[in-house]
Parts: sequence; structure tokens; C-alpha cells
Amino acid sequence: MIVEIIGWLVIVALLVIGMIGAVYPVLPGVFAIYGSFFVYGLFFSFDPFGFWFWFIQTVILVVIIVADYAVGAYGVKKFGGSRASIIGSTIGIIIGPFVIPVAGLIIGPFLGAFIGELIIGSSPKLALKASVGALIGLFTSTFMKVILQLVMIVILILWLV
Repeated sequence: MIVEIIGWLVIVALLVIGMIGAVYPVLPGVFAIYGSFFVYGLFFSFDPFGFWFWFIQTVILVVIIVADYAVGAYGVKKFGGSRASIIGSTIGIIIGPFVIPVAGLIIGPFLGAFIGELIIGSSPKLALKASVGALIGLFTSTFMKVILQLVMIVILILWLV
């Protein structure tokens, strides 16, 4: 009984961390959700999870990882940004939340893209445009991660019911 309670607490904690990680990129997000499947298997049983469960969940995991970067980069590119602003926004999203908690999630990629463009000699106007693209990419990517990670959780619940 106690082991089951601990198992469920760990699973729920991983699912919550996963959803917070969809918005707060410092947390492992999708990997926490994926890890909850292994925790379930270790505490209870892997029997409910067959090939199709693992296949579907792994495809969603890969889509989230690839699309997370691609959508952000597309936002920057669509607004005229270069590789430098893509790299800058990526660095900004990693460092921003540590420097300025919460607000750093938005300020970090914005400033990172802006500084990245300025470093390579772009005009401030183009740098600002690329920064807006970085934010649009970030918001789009975050929305997509939230939806797909919720889908992962719903699949888990449906598979177990």
C-alpha cells in the first residue's frame, strides 16, 4: 500500500514537472512525462504498455524535441533573422530564467536574438524584428508542447484504464 502511494506520488510529480517544463524550459518537460511511464512500470507493471504505447509516445517525444527547436528557428527566420539570432535566442531562453526568474522566459530569447543580430552587424531595426520572431516562435512552440504533452498524459491515462 505505501509503495503504491509512493509510486503514484512520483508519477504525478513527474507529470506535473513535465507540464511546468513545457513553459519553463529549465525543467526536463517531455522527458519527465516520458520518465513517468518507466516509474509506473517499475512500481506497478510494464504489462499495460505494449509496442504501440511506446511507439506513439516515442514519436510524440521526438516531435516535441525536433519541433521545439524548429518552430523557434522558423519564427526568427520568418521575421528576417539569421543563424546568429537563432543561437542568441536559444542561449537567451536557457540563461534568461536564471538571471530574471519568470520574466527571463520572455526577455532572454528576445534579448538573445537582438544581441545575436547586432553582433553580426545587422541594423537595430532588423534585430528588433528578429527578436519579435523569436518571441512568436517561443509562444508557438510552448503552445505546441503543452498540447502534445497533454496528449501524452491522456494516452497514459487511457492506456491504464
